[in-house]
Amino acid sequence: MAKSITGRKFAANVVMSIAAQIVSLAVSFVLTLIVPRFIDEYQYAYWQTYVLYVGYVGVLHFGLLDGLVLRYSKYDYEELDKARLRSQFATLLIFTGAVTVIAGAVSLLALGGTNKLIFSLVAIGIVTKNLVTYSSYMLQITNRINKYVILTIAQRLTYGVVVAVLLILKVNDFYWYCLADLCGDAVGIVIGVSFNRGLYLGKMIKPSEAFKEIKVNVASGIILMLANWSAMLMIGSAKMIIQWRWDELVFGKVSFAFSVSNVFLVFVTAISVVLFPSLQRIDQSKLPEMYKSIRSALSPFLFFIMLLYFPGCWILDKWIPKYSESLIYLGILLPIIIYSSKVSLLTNNYLKVYRKEKYMLIVNAISIAVGIALFALCAYAFDRLIALIASVVFVIMLNSVLAEIFVSRIIRVNLVKHYIIEAVMTVAFILCASLLPRWWGCLAYFGAYAVYAAVNYKAIAALFKRLFGGKRGGRAAQPESEEGAKETAEISSALPQAISETDTPDAERVDTNAENTGTVDTEKLAVAAQAGGDTVDADAVGDTEET
Repeated sequence: MAKSITGRKFAANVVMSIAAQIVSLAVSFVLTLIVPRFIDEYQYAYWQTYVLYVGYVGVLHFGLLDGLVLRYSKYDYEELDKARLRSQFATLLIFTGAVTVIAGAVSLLALGGTNKLIFSLVAIGIVTKNLVTYSSYMLQITNRINKYVILTIAQRLTYGVVVAVLLILKVNDFYWYCLADLCGDAVGIVIGVSFNRGLYLGKMIKPSEAFKEIKVNVASGIILMLANWSAMLMIGSAKMIIQWRWDELVFGKVSFAFSVSNVFLVFVTAISVVLFPSLQRIDQSKLPEMYKSIRSALSPFLFFIMLLYFPGCWILDKWIPKYSESLIYLGILLPIIIYSSKVSLLTNNYLKVYRKEKYMLIVNAISIAVGIALFALCAYAFDRLIALIASVVFVIMLNSVLAEIFVSRIIRVNLVKHYIIEAVMTVAFILCASLLPRWWGCLAYFGAYAVYAAVNYKAIAALFKRLFGGKRGGRAAQPESEEGAKETAEISSALPQAISETDTPDAERVDTNAENTGTVDTEKLAVAAQAGGDTVDADAVGDTEET
């Protein structure tokens, strides 16, 4: 079994993970705010079409990799059954290679124009993306976080550096930027092989036994994978419908708005890595009060951050004037950061702590069904792009509220008043950003926030105390025990720093063996959290000892 975890090593792993996220954010900044300035709008739209579809090729392992994470996350690298894992890698390589050939052939023979090239590149990504995922998962679940960070940084830096070189050379054609992404994958694969050589090369188990292993892994991981990708599909389905219904220029401008809003969320996963293990170590009787405490700090902070939209728009309008129309879409879309952050930081984590993971899949499925219906109606029945974009905000809000309803019933807190106030603030922001001149809109939203702050003055005061008040030393402000105080302080101190640094959707995997033993390996939870999963079906993972 895995070696015991020290608190110092856990903290070091979290710091290294955040370092990887910082590099990822820097590259995202270049891709989001620099590239659009220097390539034309059509080429940017074609590039974003590639980015949209290549982002979903990860479903083509059908839960195999998620199953590996769930079943092997309790072992160190030396303890892994490498022959068994090599057989799974070979299966993954053969299957994704075959799908790549078929998808490439269909793209070349059935599609025309630019789509032929776009989807041929997406077909290549089927192999590269899944192989990088395999390598990174194996590093994370075996607690080799330093090597995982090296792989992640090398992959993202390669992508960013190649893109920077293309911009210096004034390359305008979109496919070079797609190839830059694939180059990053290639570097990631090479590094992954060098770090995990024993998981790629060597003797494998018999084909019949390998097939049984595949069935177990897919059965264990399919629900987890569906939950992950369903969360992505809430926004992805809207972008796909826009891409199908409207022309390239419209899709490119909307994609720019989505990209800018997403930059703000790049580090939500990093907070979840800290928050979820911390919650697991806390007495469940204290979790309801902690939920209200964290939530009361999170919402005011995020609503305040949205004030930056107005000066940010002024800067972007000067920097990339050809995307000024995108700023209107951004003004409608930006409130998704409120609800996506709450889902990633709070509701999903609490559902996992209480072992109600299936609720997440139910909530996501309902949200996607409502979303696709609304998006299709707005696009094909009413032909209203603004209505479709507003529907995205509604669907993300619905997803957050439904998830919070499940959590509030479990921890027995009443949040109805907060739902209403936050909905009013959301509508106020969208109206101020969309209908008023920029600086008048800023002033109007500031007024709305002032009223919100007056209603929530206690939460605002507590937030300022956490941000600027230093150590919390008052005995009256501490929980019932010193241990509880330590855990609360850990979360509270992590929250303000991490909020400004995070992404959606969060991703956490649980070592399901912990439930049976009554203990939680907190670092393994943090490591598994990096791997990208959203839910665990405990009933489907009964085979962990088989390996």
